[in-house]
Amino acid sequence: MDRWSRLTPHELNVLESVLWLHGPTRDALLPRLSLSRTQANSVVAGLLEQGWLERGGQRESSGGRRAETLCLHPSLGVLLCADIGATSLDVAVLGLDLKLRERHTEAIDVRAGPAAVLARTRALMRELLARCKLKPRDVLAIGLGVPGPVDFATGQLVEPPLMPGWDSYAIREDLRSDYAAPVWVDNDVNLMALAELWRVKRELQNFLLIKVGTGIGCGIVCHAEVYRGANGSAGDVGHICVDPGGPRCHCGNVGCVEVMAGGPAIARDATAAARSGASELLAQRLAEAGVLTPEDVGLAGRAGDTAAHQIVQRAGQLVGQMLASVVNLFNPSHVFVGGGLTRIGPLYLAALRQCVYQRSLALSTRHLEVGYSPLGDSAGLIGAGVLALQEVLRGRGKVMAAP
Repeated sequence: MDRWSRLTPHELNVLESVLWLHGPTRDALLPRLSLSRTQANSVVAGLLEQGWLERGGQRESSGGRRAETLCLHPSLGVLLCADIGATSLDVAVLGLDLKLRERHTEAIDVRAGPAAVLARTRALMRELLARCKLKPRDVLAIGLGVPGPVDFATGQLVEPPLMPGWDSYAIREDLRSDYAAPVWVDNDVNLMALAELWRVKRELQNFLLIKVGTGIGCGIVCHAEVYRGANGSAGDVGHICVDPGGPRCHCGNVGCVEVMAGGPAIARDATAAARSGASELLAQRLAEAGVLTPEDVGLAGRAGDTAAHQIVQRAGQLVGQMLASVVNLFNPSHVFVGGGLTRIGPLYLAALRQCVYQRSLALSTRHLEVGYSPLGDSAGLIGAGVLALQEVLRGRGKVMAAP
């Protein structure tokens, strides 16, 4: 019997509560536990003695004795996390406090297929572990995000529009070839939403995380849990139609918000403006670099270029148009916006926000807050870490000793 399987439900509950509360005091733990103070103190004392928890620093005193904080013991291991995007790969080693210890980011093309992309992912994981002077046996769990719909029970992608060749690929088994640790796979935007849920210590119960990049997706947090739907495709809002007469999307339909307002659409519209003479700044940048990016469009817009300004504004409005319908349906308290297009600048968010407030019902937006995700480009990795650690602490992934 492995060490983890000997933990009682109360002990696992204490450990998971420590994860979500970011180093709580014993008093802060009590409301999360169905235990008396005496019982809770006994469980905590046992976990401290057995090396599951360790004492952290002390909180500032409010007049009485300074309260001592608790944290997961570092000897339990580290988390290996990867955030695979359509055009980028982000890999990191995280401590059990969800802080990044080592990180590497590079460009990839996810269309190269799972064998090539995951081979590179495994190589980077080995490299980052070595930098931390750690071995595969030190890995407690692995979390991985991918830009497509995931069957969460199997960890396999299901006909992902952006990822040809990945359908039903055994990602878990691929990564387990190097590690005995359990592997958890989810849609990348679900992980970003999970990271925000961890950041706010589950105090926000119902919110949305919109990722805008090459693709467009939505992570849904309902009653303080990520909602994945019946088959794992909840939040695939990038294929909501915003123009029946629009161009054909890679999913086969026409006028999807993703093909109208995603990163490639902004670059496409900017290139057309540069070549038609509508934008001198974009034409100059195109001549220098050979290609245009959404960041180029944002810079040109902030420099006063009218065509670039209109491209950014239209993209934000189209995403806001789609999002207004989702807000009316779900009635969230907050909408966090993340992904590569957040680097365009404030005009994009302003256009998106204005459209949401104009098109949503008054009751849906009465207390609604719309803003960029505070976690920025670390959200996917942190969310992968939260997922992996949460599932282990909930007893859903058997942790085995490394061979």
